[in-house]
Amino acid sequence: MGEPFENSEAWKSARVLVNEVYSLCRREPLCRDFGLRYQLQRAAISVMNNIAEGWESLHVAEKRQAYNIARRSCGEVRSMSYPLLDNKFISTTEQTNLQKLCILSGKLISGLIRSLNDR
Repeated sequence: MGEPFENSEAWKSARVLVNEVYSLCRREPLCRDFGLRYQLQRAAISVMNNIAEGWESLHVAEKRQAYNIARRSCGEVRSMSYPLLDNKFISTTEQTNLQKLCILSGKLISGLIRSLNDR
């Protein structure tokens, strides 16, 4: 059996992203915007969980599909950073940080996808 997904840099990066999103969602006024908060948290959790799901899959096609979902969810969180900023839920610095976390996770997930092409 290979390495556990918890040792994957992509999963670790996604975990940092999730923790950042949850930290932001605990604050006013975002904590009261249930729709936006729920969607943001779901998208972030999707990144982390789909990396784990892909990692644990035995079939390359299933791995690729899960990793692609994780990558798209990174894009969703990054896109949501704009209404967060525009509606003053987060500062410019916080948006930049959130975007950097999304981009890093996305690059690491892309690496997982590329590694499947070598099989």
